Amino acid sequence: MNDFTTLPDLALRTHGGSVVAASDESFAERENLIRPGPPGFQAHTFGAKGQVYDGWETRRRREPGHDWAVVRLGVPGVVRGVVIDTAWFRANHPAHASVEAAEVTGHPTAAELAGAEWEEIVPRAALTGDAEHRFTVTGERRRTHVRLNIFPDGGVARLRVHGEARPDLTVYDGLGLDLAALENGGLVTGCSDGFYSPPGNVIAPGLARHQAEGWETARRRDGGNDWLVIRLAGPGVIRLAEIDTTNLLFNAPAAVSLRGTADGRTWTELLPRTPLLPDTRHRFRLADAPVTTHVRVDVFPDGGLARVRLHGLLHRP
Repeated sequence: MNDFTTLPDLALRTHGGSVVAASDESFAERENLIRPGPPGFQAHTFGAKGQVYDGWETRRRREPGHDWAVVRLGVPGVVRGVVIDTAWFRANHPAHASVEAAEVTGHPTAAELAGAEWEEIVPRAALTGDAEHRFTVTGERRRTHVRLNIFPDGGVARLRVHGEARPDLTVYDGLGLDLAALENGGLVTGCSDGFYSPPGNVIAPGLARHQAEGWETARRRDGGNDWLVIRLAGPGVIRLAEIDTTNLLFNAPAAVSLRGTADGRTWTELLPRTPLLPDTRHRFRLADAPVTTHVRVDVFPDGGLARVRLHGLLHRP
């Protein structure tokens, strides 16, 4: 993909990310770095520490060194690009920033991470205030943590770490799992339309809290239907499909169907066209489903889905 921001944000809080440590957070909390949505701002809102910012802001340094924050990715994976957003920080942004990454197994503490083998993935670069800075990342190494370094201090509103999920699925050996889930390595690879909200939302962790956290298309006027394609976490056999229209009270599809493929050419019906209800978690058992790598979800004629779950077993030849 040319635009790496179309890939999932592996660090996003709602994807399980966490800011596990920071050198300082005197003015604004480090957790804001990975919050979903664009940064907000309301002028002349002062607390005991000064203007309230929707971001991470450190004190003014009076000694050598620089500030940093370590983020545990919610979904380990290969990083394709990083966005450092200084929105609303107009005279208190860092002069420069860099990003490092590491792969650390298990559940390391902040102290253990300090001694990890870190590799620079975004070299030190100049930043401007109130701006979104995009950096393409090369390399195929799997990452579990990133470290944002800012020089010497200041505020950053958001850190986005876009990439391809590479979770450790050996923990599911002999067990079932959601083959479509982002956290297991699923990816939406195509869709007909994403006018109101992106299709990748349907495989995000957890439940959608409102319509914008699902996928919703424009109203169709051409007699066709909308669709999306999900690349599964790996070749697998789907046993149960969950089609969730929660929060979609007046814009749920009238019906849905599922087809699967293992070679990209031959598509097999997994679920025939089946009526849907608004604001409902539908569960459908799938009998005699073949080994599948990709699933096409067709909705008729248009509308939205909160989540798509495809539970089954990985196929081990």
